[in-house]
Amino acid sequence: MKKILLLLIMSTLVLSAANKFLMPDVAFIPDVQVNSKMQIEAVVNIAEEIYLYDEQLKLEVKEGSGVSISNVARPKSVEHHGTMVFLDSPSFLVTLQKEPDITGTKKIEFSLSYQGCSEQGLCYEPFTKVYNFDIDTSKLSIASSSKPELKSLNLNKEEKSETDAIADTIKSGSVFVILLTFLGFGLLLALTPCVFPMIPIISGVIISQGDGITTKKAFMLSFIYVLAMAVAYTIAGVLAGLFGSNLQAALQTPWVIYSFSAVFVALALSMFGYYELKLPDAIVAKASASSHKSGYIGVAIMGFLSALIVGPCVAAPLAGALVYIGQTGDAVLGGMALFSMSIGMGVPLILVGVSAGKFMPKPGAWMTMVSAIFGVMMLGVAIWMLERVTDIYVTMALYSMLGISFSIYLGTFDKDSHIFKRSVAVIMFIYSVSLLIGVLGGSTSMSKPLSFLKPQAASSITQMKSKDTKFLRVTSVVELDELLNKHKGKKIMIDFYADWCSSCKELEEVTFADAKVANKMREFILIKADVTANKQEQKDLSKKYGVFGPPVLIFFDEKSNVLKSKSIVGFIEPEEFLTHLNKI
Repeated sequence: MKKILLLLIMSTLVLSAANKFLMPDVAFIPDVQVNSKMQIEAVVNIAEEIYLYDEQLKLEVKEGSGVSISNVARPKSVEHHGTMVFLDSPSFLVTLQKEPDITGTKKIEFSLSYQGCSEQGLCYEPFTKVYNFDIDTSKLSIASSSKPELKSLNLNKEEKSETDAIADTIKSGSVFVILLTFLGFGLLLALTPCVFPMIPIISGVIISQGDGITTKKAFMLSFIYVLAMAVAYTIAGVLAGLFGSNLQAALQTPWVIYSFSAVFVALALSMFGYYELKLPDAIVAKASASSHKSGYIGVAIMGFLSALIVGPCVAAPLAGALVYIGQTGDAVLGGMALFSMSIGMGVPLILVGVSAGKFMPKPGAWMTMVSAIFGVMMLGVAIWMLERVTDIYVTMALYSMLGISFSIYLGTFDKDSHIFKRSVAVIMFIYSVSLLIGVLGGSTSMSKPLSFLKPQAASSITQMKSKDTKFLRVTSVVELDELLNKHKGKKIMIDFYADWCSSCKELEEVTFADAKVANKMREFILIKADVTANKQEQKDLSKKYGVFGPPVLIFFDEKSNVLKSKSIVGFIEPEEFLTHLNKI
């Protein structure tokens, strides 16, 4: 008896749940007719709490009848749950046209395709209704020979990704507009973390010239540094576009990183006054006719290498130029665009360099302090580079040691020190000690080094969501194809990542760690394409999907189609990314 009662209760629950959803022929009632002017009047009547996807609505006339669609009058769709939809029953007025040699009455086959969802959470499968009409072609206008026949009408224009849109700008714009546009892109990119590490480099170069430097020489040194940086970006970009490779990745091998970090340590020690770092007089004499050009060659080399090693970030403008070069083979115009962008990125660096030269303090205690500050900044850049090839605990410990040492130098324990200077030193000391405690406690967060002290039961929603966001790691085309086949019928996001990519880490720590973003990402199969090693397998993986360098996010729909217009290149803020996910 209990079993029968339980079955009755379960049946009642199932039926009550099913009753929430309407059958397709009740949710959608299409009505298509031909009026006296031989126009097709189509309407899709939808029930309450039902909506239609704008992009799925298609009106088509089958080929072969000599009759086609010339125009469609349609209502506007609205944004709903991040997608353009029709919340009310949409109606369409389809105007037809005929070929010049068509006369009399013609039979046409007209199809109406649509798909919609219920507010209760059920999405219906796509539907296509076919209608046959007899059309009096004497009432139709003749199709213009200069206008291509519109055999099928998809109501949405084709979307393009930001990268493709930028590539099209190069194809269609004038040279002046292109260069000006990319100069603006460069100025915007100058505000990103990719360029920040170059600021202490150029500042340190100017400071290291001593108190005799003039504003003119400061400008020339800064300009040469930026020019060399622009040349490096241009050459690397053109080669990457032509050969589909990521030359920056080749310079992210451990031995290169260690070597370049050692260079910054050497520069820092020279700032501290341990020795004077300059080219031998014999080399300078041969390379330069006048002594006032001393150091220009070294600055140029530093600018060239900094562009490739210090800032290996890929953003949409850079990727757009690379796509253009790869598609057209026009390395000249593409290179000009990259050079213009690089100059834009370097404008703030020139301002910093000139300022350092103009406001150089007079010799004395202040000069010693300024040199020490930039020496510490150089050491910070060296540690920042080591993050790409060393364990996070090592870099946190190094940052801690640097902070503790510098805070003591500033006067943390000096009672006679200026109150403001000592306050800064004490705050820096406390934070640096916190970093050291965090390392010993197993923390991996630079912003919250003492988070390990928080009880597990009181962990935040954001932390929980971040832990739940798990990626399946692949390093080759074979591995990726296996996962794509395994998860057919599901939405998929591929994150092209590398350990040496600072923007990739920023995506993980800021965007993916956001509670709302992490929750939304659960709707996707998450795959991390790790291209850190930059071996042939990783190169083939990047080349297959047109990736010139990480970070790049690529999306697949439920039909395993690549949503090219939804691809993201570079870092994206959590709110913007959440809006983007809602549209997929």
